[in-house]
Amino acid sequence: MHSPLREILRLKLSGGLSIRQIQRSTKISVGAIQKLLAKASELELTWPLPDELNDTELANLFYPKSDTRRSTRFQQPDWAKVHQDLKRKEMTKQLLWEEYCQQYPNRCYSYSQFCDRYRQWQGTQKRSMRQTHKAGEKCFVDYCGPTVPIINAATGEIHDAQVFVAVLGASNYTYAEATHNQALPDWIGSHVRMFEFFGGCSEIVVPDNLRSGVSRPCRYDPDLNPSYQQWAAHYGVAVIPARPYKPKDKSKAEVGVQIVERWILARLRHHSFFSLAEVNQCIRSLLEELNQRPFKQLPGNRIEAFEQIDKPALKPLPLHPYQYVEIKTVKVNIDYHIQHQQHLYSVPHQYVGESLELHASDGLITLYFRQHKVAVHPRKRHPGTTTEPTHMPERHQRHQQWTPGRLKRWAQDLGSDVLQWVEMQLSSRAHPEQAYRVCLGLLNLSREYPSQRLNSACQIANREGLDRLKQIKSILKSNRDQLPEQLDLSVELPQDHDNVRGPNHFH
Repeated sequence: MHSPLREILRLKLSGGLSIRQIQRSTKISVGAIQKLLAKASELELTWPLPDELNDTELANLFYPKSDTRRSTRFQQPDWAKVHQDLKRKEMTKQLLWEEYCQQYPNRCYSYSQFCDRYRQWQGTQKRSMRQTHKAGEKCFVDYCGPTVPIINAATGEIHDAQVFVAVLGASNYTYAEATHNQALPDWIGSHVRMFEFFGGCSEIVVPDNLRSGVSRPCRYDPDLNPSYQQWAAHYGVAVIPARPYKPKDKSKAEVGVQIVERWILARLRHHSFFSLAEVNQCIRSLLEELNQRPFKQLPGNRIEAFEQIDKPALKPLPLHPYQYVEIKTVKVNIDYHIQHQQHLYSVPHQYVGESLELHASDGLITLYFRQHKVAVHPRKRHPGTTTEPTHMPERHQRHQQWTPGRLKRWAQDLGSDVLQWVEMQLSSRAHPEQAYRVCLGLLNLSREYPSQRLNSACQIANREGLDRLKQIKSILKSNRDQLPEQLDLSVELPQDHDNVRGPNHFH
């Protein structure tokens, strides 16, 4: 029986078959056949080969560094190394088999035997190894169950810090850090620092169905939190949450959490911490030791596997890290303002009653309607109102243009008593703006009544302490301002007349 190498040379040099025909006959890849024939041409081989050129010597011509010893026993491949190599994106069993054949040309299995024995080797390993992860493809994230107590040095109060864990699928390279809680800002912040630690981005992130990341858990179509979606878009990754009650979907995270609990948190249980920074400093030093621990059944350790497998396949980081943005749905009130943390922000008045998407970053409040930006405001941290004049209806814009000085000048043109009544209104309110409407209501009466009548009506109101606009309107409608001015009763009645009895007459 001819060796595969001799058979390829025979089919080409003697039979004149094409490379594709040789490939179909020998089941060896086209690329390998092309390399062999190129080498044969370089060696100027012809068919038939010299009788003294046996299979061993022939193999030495093509593979000078290979092991060409003949043996009735096959050379067992290093299955652990094969398993690790298959995690590379571009790697196939066919290519590994061809390299194996080149190294042991006279003691190698056929391709079908190679694949079958690899499957048998996989069956003898732990069940967790049956899941094959490609280089740079998946990153699994989760929180540890145990927490780390942090003592407030001032009050003695104890706060339990949460421990975030991330594991790359192919290399098992692990990242861990402590955060104040599992809320959305800390959840996303941990993801940002995770990718910075890895120095690149995986293609897929597999979280548990944590409320911070997944708004509505579902086995087939879970809803992601909008802020988490925005983070994923910034880094160009896909988020595929594990199915509920399917721990095998995130077995890497489960094992990573278990290892962090055993090799990091267990060692910290006797330590007292007074800040989150202290906890993370200890975690980082123990994490380095963890990633350098040798694998039990595979060659090398996590950091070596990361450098060889995952790191070259990771996507580069964006130019700037993601800044957390709180995203929520808000409804526009009838006064064309929305509320965020006790502060009101205006939007164009035509969106009254609509639901907008609010993005709150550290410095800006941005509002979107159906992915279209409709308003941007500087973010305020105190109660109050921020109004953009262009957002107002036209009649409100005109009202906004009034000032106390402008109102007083108009009142002065109508008469001194009108000015006195307007000044009283402006000074009696906590904020002059609260009196604008009533002042404008008075001044606009000059369109219906002559300024003399309006001034006379204000004179009566000032004298009698009438501070309501409807009282002045009543004076004008009843024409009281046009009646002769009445004398005071003390002038009209002779109080000292002899025929008038006073209170002393009644006992």
